[in-house]
This record gives sequence, structure tokens and C-alpha cells, in this order.
Amino acid sequence: MTLRTLTVLQLADGMTAPQIGSLLELTPQSIRKIAHRYSGGLPRALYDRQRPGASELLDGVEKQRIVAMVCSPPPDGRVRWTVRLVTEQAVKRKLVLRVGRETIRVLLQSHDLKPWRETNVVRSRTQ
Repeated sequence: MTLRTLTVLQLADGMTAPQIGSLLELTPQSIRKIAHRYSGGLPRALYDRQRPGASELLDGVEKQRIVAMVCSPPPDGRVRWTVRLVTEQAVKRKLVLRVGRETIRVLLQSHDLKPWRETNVVRSRTQ
């Protein structure tokens, strides 16, 4: 059983927040928050509502342009693409207004691209 479940059961038995806190090692404030949720029904007390999460930073067209750039030869003076170089060039070539290295890394990983290798072969996902 989760702490929330145990808290709700203890509240239903008529225990106070300080009493439950001493049993479950929760603060009275946490117990009161759970009790407040319980007033909205049992499912609301036991489970969090689904959160929307962050929106994607790049749309489909921007992703395609970055992937196409990575599949092309690297800039003069560079042997291969790096995540940092892709990030810099995407902004410099005005493919995106701003983008972080982690966003680029995840994008390349989702397309199974490894530009830091000397040979970069793009294959379709259906094989």
C-alpha cells in the first residue's frame, strides 16, 4: 500500500493529522493535503492527475531540416558533425531561432544518426 492509501484509511478511521504523521512519518501538512484531495473523491486522493508536460521545441519541418543538414557534409574545416556543431549551425543557418544541445542529441538519437562517426549512413526504419 502507498502512503496515500494508508493516510486515507487512517483519516477514514477518524485519526488526526499529527497522529497519522507519527505513524507514517509524514508531516501534518502533507496529510492535510491528502485529506483535501479526498474531499474530491477517492480516486483523486490516491492518484495524481495527468500533467500536460512540456510542448515540443521543434516542429516537424525544423526537425527535417536539421536531419537533412546532418546528412550533408560538415562545414569546411570540420571532419564530422558533433552535437555542438549541429546546434551552432542550426541557429547560424536560421533553421531554428534557438535550440539546445540536448534537444539536438535526442533528435539525432530518435533518427538513429551518429554524426560523430566517420561514416554516417541513413537507413529507413522498415527493413
